[in-house]
Amino acid sequence: MMPGAVYSPFADQISGSDGPIYPLHVGDTWRDPFVGARSEDIASADHPRLHAYGNTRGLPELVERVREKLRKRNDLEHSPEEILVTAGATGGLATLAGATLSPGDEMLILAPFWPLIRGISQSFRATPVEVPFYDRVSTMEEAVAAVESKITSRSRVLYVSTPSNPTGRVIPGEWLEALADLARRHDLWVFADEVYEDYVYEGEHVSMARFASERTVSVYSVSKSYAMAGQRVGYLAGPESIISEARKIGTHIYYHAPVIGQRTALAAIEGGAAWIESAREEYRKTGAQIAELLGLPAPDGGTFLFLDVKDRLDDRGLHGLLEDCFSQGVLVAPGGSCGEVYGDWIRLSYTAAPPDDVLEAARRLAKVLGRS
Repeated sequence: MMPGAVYSPFADQISGSDGPIYPLHVGDTWRDPFVGARSEDIASADHPRLHAYGNTRGLPELVERVREKLRKRNDLEHSPEEILVTAGATGGLATLAGATLSPGDEMLILAPFWPLIRGISQSFRATPVEVPFYDRVSTMEEAVAAVESKITSRSRVLYVSTPSNPTGRVIPGEWLEALADLARRHDLWVFADEVYEDYVYEGEHVSMARFASERTVSVYSVSKSYAMAGQRVGYLAGPESIISEARKIGTHIYYHAPVIGQRTALAAIEGGAAWIESAREEYRKTGAQIAELLGLPAPDGGTFLFLDVKDRLDDRGLHGLLEDCFSQGVLVAPGGSCGEVYGDWIRLSYTAAPPDDVLEAARRLAKVLGRS
């Protein structure tokens, strides 16, 4: 059953709460985009027809800039027909699900996972099949075996996220190559969610499409890279056969990504390197500090920490612990949103508030968890 609230059962109570609230339940950032890539920086005088409908593939200038970025950053070559600008990575993944899945088909999802991917597969009457992975496998062989154990005659898609939301793990290139070989043997499409590619602190980000370009669609997000979640711009890169079908789905769901958002995305990709470098260093430092406070290893990448809190649960279960956290002003997401077997876990974003605020929230959380 698709959940209605995935990030916090207490989010609707924020406005009525006394004292400071630390909203670590949603994977956003407290930072604003750099000057030049904000909505107010895009003037209609400079961009005729800014508020009119646009090309459903995306602004031609943005598509070309994305192609250049993919070639230089990801070592991927794509024609314009193999690129689709979408209404956020969420919209992009929804179009892919609609393009590949039929009722009863299965999407294999490496778990714990980004909470919305499960509901996206369910939206198209497919069955999400969770593969306990990021906290369970330690070798390439174990990684392949974990996925292969879940493959059936109904399997159509393998969803892979690196850096991982919510664990912060970065999957090594050799593992990705082995998983790509597995997908090829079983004729699976691969959705490679790489929205946190710019936030790797240990190891190296490798694009999975390098190993199976004929069956992989890479998914990216200007939202996550440049603090532009509200602009709703992401993009897909993959074989024309699937991109053309995804474009049809997108046209009928949201028509195209917001034009002004695409203009800010173009400005960000063209001039945001220094901004990303600054944000990456801040996130790396904050993530390591929060992890140390909570007795966890520093994340390899991304903007989240994922905690097993089973030892702190009483007869009220996880909801009671979330209530205790909320009483201290800290909102965190229930782990069950990231996978059925993670009902005794919680997820927090260490970029959702300024570093000092996140540190204070972590101290409060550590007391609740008995880790201070």
